Amino acid sequence: MDLFSFAYEEQQGGKLKPLAARLRPRRLDEIIGQSHILGPGKLLRRAIEADQLSSLIFYGPPGTGKTTLAKVIARTTKSHFSEINAVTAGVADIRRIVEEAKERLVMNSQRTTLFVDEIHRFNKSQQDALLPYVEEGTIILIGATTENPFFEVNAALLSRSQIFQLYALSDQELEQVLERALHDREQGLGELPIALEPDARDHLIRYAEGDARRLLNALELAVVTTPPGADGRIVITLEVAVESIQRRAVRYDKSGDQHYDTISAFIKSIRGSDPDAALYWLARMIDAGEDPRFIARRLVIAASEDIGNADPQAITVAVSCFQALELVGMPEGRIPLAQATTYLATAPKSNAAYVGINEALDVIRDQGHRPVPIHLRDRAYKGAAKLGHGEGYLYPHDYPDGYVSQQYLPDGVDYTFYRPKPIGYEQEIRARQAMRRKSEG
Repeated sequence: MDLFSFAYEEQQGGKLKPLAARLRPRRLDEIIGQSHILGPGKLLRRAIEADQLSSLIFYGPPGTGKTTLAKVIARTTKSHFSEINAVTAGVADIRRIVEEAKERLVMNSQRTTLFVDEIHRFNKSQQDALLPYVEEGTIILIGATTENPFFEVNAALLSRSQIFQLYALSDQELEQVLERALHDREQGLGELPIALEPDARDHLIRYAEGDARRLLNALELAVVTTPPGADGRIVITLEVAVESIQRRAVRYDKSGDQHYDTISAFIKSIRGSDPDAALYWLARMIDAGEDPRFIARRLVIAASEDIGNADPQAITVAVSCFQALELVGMPEGRIPLAQATTYLATAPKSNAAYVGINEALDVIRDQGHRPVPIHLRDRAYKGAAKLGHGEGYLYPHDYPDGYVSQQYLPDGVDYTFYRPKPIGYEQEIRARQAMRRKSEG
């Protein structure tokens, strides 16, 4: 595909094209977001500008610019640009493109860039068909996928490609997309007298969930289905926005009382061992667009604050939930969040570790930092042994049951900070402590 092809393509349809297609960036400096790979001096930007691309795979959620990047490359590269979609294309299409690429390389010394949208939908044989031509340089492959390529793309193809991950656009970036759509008079809606109410704007951005295409499609639907008022303006209200993006409005302020009240109800339901209520508040937060990483962080805190050693596995479950969320993202991330929530809600509860650290901090802040007892000091560093550091220390592993009574707290500090409860695994800890205190007399 060359510039003449692009010109023809853009003339066909013109304003009849969807808003998202009309506003597709044509140059690197028009792309909103993805600064981690497209910012000044970044590897991908340098490669595009220098027309020195190797095979690439763009991985990210819908509406983040994977196809846009391919189109920008098509406009800037000197190679011939071909495009197929893995849903409809097969091995025969690949062979045809490869044969044309070989002829083009021999006749004109021109390389071919092949963009494969939704490359994860190619089966193993289809991906294998690409491999030799990518390896020998007959084609430069650009694949786009919403699925993790390390699971969906052949290892051999991955090893010959550079992988760039694209992220969902932030609310601020979606705001820029919206502003461009509203004010661009040539390709956008700038010629229309549109009044987008603030709550409608917030709703569209929130429920676009980082997807620029979804945002623009909803905005366009709202505009074309709303008749002008008596003053000629097209007023987009919250009700219109809700209908356009097919998500109802939820009264939830991420920085206000709804945010704090809901997370409070969530944590208190876990602490109160009510998994049904905990799931309800979890669902409320997810539906309202709460940052799922914020929820996962609170689960990690709850695992230690409210469960602790009554079930030591709770912290492992919570941390694993956080890691799983980072790996799979949303909306699938709701599943590990629900698993961790119900596990914590039904686990035995103890705040002994939480109370213990707070009491220890209070003592230190009240009494200051007491010296480390001589027998507990490190004797390995230079001169420490001559100062008597470590002398008199009893090595617990030299004694039956790996335990021997000796002083571990500083002089003048005689407190019991950790008081395990007779609940869950802490029952065993409590029993061991009682036996040791009894043996000490």
